Amino acid sequence: MKFLSKFIMGLLMFVSVFTFFGCGKKAEESSSEAIKIALILPSTIDDMAWSQAMYEGAKAVQEKLGEDKVELKFSERLGNPIEAGVALREYASEDYDIVIAHGAQYESVISEVAADFPEVSFAYGGYGVKADNVFGYDVDAHEGSFLLGMLAGLKTKTNIIGIVGPVAAGESIKYNSGFIQGVKYVNPEADVRIAYTGSFGDTVAAGEIARTHVNAGADILTGTSQQSVGAIKVVSQYDGIYWFGNNIDQTVLAPNSILACELYIFEGLISQFVEKRAAGVKGGEGFHMTLENKMLDLTFNDELKDIFTGEELEKINVAMDEIKTGSRKVEAIVK
Repeated sequence: MKFLSKFIMGLLMFVSVFTFFGCGKKAEESSSEAIKIALILPSTIDDMAWSQAMYEGAKAVQEKLGEDKVELKFSERLGNPIEAGVALREYASEDYDIVIAHGAQYESVISEVAADFPEVSFAYGGYGVKADNVFGYDVDAHEGSFLLGMLAGLKTKTNIIGIVGPVAAGESIKYNSGFIQGVKYVNPEADVRIAYTGSFGDTVAAGEIARTHVNAGADILTGTSQQSVGAIKVVSQYDGIYWFGNNIDQTVLAPNSILACELYIFEGLISQFVEKRAAGVKGGEGFHMTLENKMLDLTFNDELKDIFTGEELEKINVAMDEIKTGSRKVEAIVK
């Protein structure tokens, strides 16, 4: 009997030790698992605009944390929300931690899919979806474009400035609004003309609008979205005609024509998603990308920066500081 008691006690001890080390190993493996991030993109990762800016931001987070800590996948050319919905469900079913649908057009499909996968964090470019596992984000593009507008208003010789727009909505209209305010702030006499293609990806139409602006006397142009490459190509064919870009540094497309660009720094945004998720927050919050939180910035073409005087650049620096501190308000939409 005594022997049997000792045998049972020994067996229980063995099981306890095995369980302890087994659980410890499992926990260690779990903590070392990579966070899985998926991107749903309306265009391509090399569009020199909206989608590329997001992809490069995600890659920057992966490089910073390590490829063993961040697994990244993406799906391109899914501007159609219905097609995007299929990809969203696939990534969620494959246990991706964060799935980002990069655009405001995905609002309804995000709402639908997120309800079916409460353990997955979703994110999209808007604020309409109120769910505990959905992050919203918005680019305050009008802040950086105000500064570009100031530069345009200071440098135009014809006092005619052209904007090549995709659609009159979302981030694009905010960009245009800020740009116009910046122009008028330094040059009230300038005439800013806007024309829209009605599409985000129609590079041919964007080029035609750019040429129309130039033929009408515009010597400075700007515009948003992936269609901009068509407009930039046209601008590069003229001497003394310049472009202000946005989303990413587009200088490589026309090094003799692009003066400066507003940058969307999605690395900071995605890092927020990762940190929130690690803290147990799956969603339910919205983020603004601003100059103050360094998710927006300006970059100049070093080869053409001498076009601006020191006094002009100082005006830009002062205005940037004012926007960051809140002492200067730039309206998101001017009617």
